[in-house]
Amino acid sequence: MDVNKLFKEKVSELNDWRGEGLSQLRNIVEKAAPDAELTWKWGSPVWVQNGLLLSLGSFSDHLKVHFFKGASLLDKNKLLNAGLEAKTTRGVDIFEKDKIDEVTLIELVKEAVSINSK
Repeated sequence: MDVNKLFKEKVSELNDWRGEGLSQLRNIVEKAAPDAELTWKWGSPVWVQNGLLLSLGSFSDHLKVHFFKGASLLDKNKLLNAGLEAKTTRGVDIFEKDKIDEVTLIELVKEAVSINSK
């Protein structure tokens, strides 16, 4: 099935702030990593560029940006707030009242692309 159609269905299915947030996050990722390929794995959107880059997840009370090599990110602005104990992955959990920090998220995505390119 077409990944864009799957994404639209996911946004429509959420039908609340999470759908809008998921769309906003997709725009941020695509701005930061225009050469990354959007795929669909594990029921979620996943971007691939020289390997797994990141995924977006939706949960009952939050959204997650999951960086597959997140432990390698410098994260100088301390945006990563989930999975901090994991060996390689890290995430950013975003709740309804949170403002998405687009500038810092773009920096993290670009850094993730750079890590995957090494």
